Parts: sequence; structure tokens; C-alpha cells
Amino acid sequence: MTTRYLTLLGATGSIGVSTLDVVARHPQRFAVHALTAHSQWQLLGEQCVQFRPMHAVVGDPKYVAPLVEYLRRNSCGTQVHAGVDALCAVAGDPAADTVVAGIVGAAGLLPTMTAAATGKRILLANKEVLVCAGQLFMRTARESGAVILPLDSEHNAIFQCLPIKDDGKMNIAGKGVKRFVITASGGPFLETALDQLALVTPAQAVKHPNWEMGRKISVDSATMMNKGLEVIEAHWLFDIPAAQIDVVIHPQSIIHSMVEYVDGSTLAQLGTPDMRTPIANALAWPERIVSGSEAVNWLSAPKLEFRAADLQRFPCLDLALAALREGESAPAILNAANEIAVEAFLNNKIKFTDIARVVETVLGRCPRGAVDMLDEVMAIDANARAIAQESIWKLH
Repeated sequence: MTTRYLTLLGATGSIGVSTLDVVARHPQRFAVHALTAHSQWQLLGEQCVQFRPMHAVVGDPKYVAPLVEYLRRNSCGTQVHAGVDALCAVAGDPAADTVVAGIVGAAGLLPTMTAAATGKRILLANKEVLVCAGQLFMRTARESGAVILPLDSEHNAIFQCLPIKDDGKMNIAGKGVKRFVITASGGPFLETALDQLALVTPAQAVKHPNWEMGRKISVDSATMMNKGLEVIEAHWLFDIPAAQIDVVIHPQSIIHSMVEYVDGSTLAQLGTPDMRTPIANALAWPERIVSGSEAVNWLSAPKLEFRAADLQRFPCLDLALAALREGESAPAILNAANEIAVEAFLNNKIKFTDIARVVETVLGRCPRGAVDMLDEVMAIDANARAIAQESIWKLH
């Protein structure tokens, strides 16, 4: 059995914690080379003591000293670094063959692009990389020989339902695929009266009915922006036209996505809402290993329901689908505006319903352009964020 050496970008987030839970169950299969976190240096320190990586990276240099001291007290020799350059260095380090891209948002773009450029096996949970720079990222991966394995439960479900070869190639051309059906729980406000949505609080928005996720992703689920981003991600990841991707509300979150074929067959991947399942699938692919998650008990499982996505209730989904149809820089602008708007909502600066308003305003004001180079992506992202901040200020 060959040991895989992992670099985990975003070790203290929900993806990172779940990944390390699976890794700990298989010490002969996996070794941790590097762990990174933005600001949760205490948890990162505990993870370093447990997994003994060679490197740890924090986003802000001010966390280096307390982390170093914590590791010294616990006789852990992990080397500590800080900043974006250090993130990119561990992402491209030849000592690790596998990179788990679990950083939330556009902050994960640079290190994940570095991993792609250096030909890594990338377990991709950062959908924003494909939203902001899908064409560039996939081209870079093809040229370097990188293998991209999806960690998002929806895309991993699609991956499991496709005839993927052992080389990881995911182009569906000639495979008889008619469409993808990406499922969505509908979030915590699926039944909330429309005139009450402006009154919901951040505390209510982050209480997802089925999944345990970070605050930003939980809000994206509540607005269903996450489904829009997932459609964009699926478009690039599987090289499928946007017209062949549909979103269906499935409140029970047992079917994670479906692939419909031209012969009338539909294949679905089902399981409990536990991220350890897709993580274990990607970590061990093409083999299967114990994940720690429980199988569905079909004798007590709830009735499976499906309904159409209401774009009046979920305008962020509508905006994301429109951005994908427009192409070029529109998805990157959408993502940047959404990140700023969600942060403002979580900080009680705007209402829940203002998130879509801010995104729509920024999409209306930002000039469009090509995204053929990483510098272009970063410039588009920065400009969209500035306009979003201005739009939020005007809402006060």
C-alpha cells in the first residue's frame, strides 16, 4: 500500500476537520505533510500535535509566535510559516503528492492554482476557484497532469455516477449523458414567508437543517447562492454546457446529485449528509475506505421529496445562473460581491435580502473582461469587492 502525503489547505474549517477525521482512521494510507489555517491557531496547534506535519501555515504573521510557543510546549517540531507566499509554497511542495483545497472563498485561489500548476492530485472543495477562474484552472491542470477530484458532496456524487476512468478524466463527451441534476436542501428558510426574509438574523441563517458547515457556506446555502456556484463549478469540472445542469430542491439531503442518461436511466448517489463520505471517496479513489459516516437506514428513512427551485425566493441562484450564461468575468464578479455581502450580513451591516441586492448592483456596475491570466482574475476580484463595499455603505 502506497502512503499518500497530504497538504491540507484550510485545516481548521469543516472540510479540514472532517478530512483529518478520515485520515486518522487510516494511518497506514495517509501522512500529513502540511496544515494551514487563517486565524484559528489554537486548533491548528492541536492538529499539529496529533498529526505531526512538517509545516504549518497561518494567514496572519501575528499568530506565528503563539503557535510556535504552543508547539514548543507540546514537543512538536512542526515548522511555522505565515502569509500567502507560504500557502503557495506548501501547496506546491514536491514532498506532498495530494493537496486538499479546503480554504473557503477566493482566498484559496492562489494556493490551489499553485497545486494545479505543479501537477498535484487535488481534492477540490473550494468551488470559488472554478467560479473565478474555471477555464484557467482546468487548462493549468491539464497541462501539468494534475488530477482533480471533487469534494463537494454534489460534485462527488456526480463523479461517482459517471464512467470515470482510473486517470481521473471527467470530460463527459460521448458518454451518453443528458443532464446533471444537482440537489439542494433549500436551507433553513425554505418555508419562511417571503415578507419575513428581510427580518432573519445571522444566527438563524447559519443553522442549516441537515449539514454542519462554516458560517459563510451556511449563509450561501440559505440564499442558494451555493447552488449557483455549484452549477458553475460543474460546468467547468465536467465540461458540460450550462443548459444541461438543473437544480432541484430535495429537503432531506439524502440524494446528493443525479446523472440522467439519454437512454432514460438516472443514476443517483445517496447517503447521509456527512462530508466524510465524499472526502473518503476522493482520498482513496479509485478504492473505497471506511469514512466514519453511517449508511442510510432505509427502514426509517424519511420520504424523499423534490420540488422546483423558486427563483423569487432565491434570487441569488438566478443571478449565478445568469452570470454563467454571460461568461467571461461575470462569475468572478458574482463571487466577489457575494463574499463581501455575506460578510456584511454576518456582521449585521445589511439585511439578509440585501445580499442579492448588493450582488445584482455590483454585476450591473462592474465592467466585463477576459480571465485568461491569474493577474486578470485578481484585478477583477479586487474591483468587484471595492464596488460591493461602496454599495453596502450606500444601503446604511
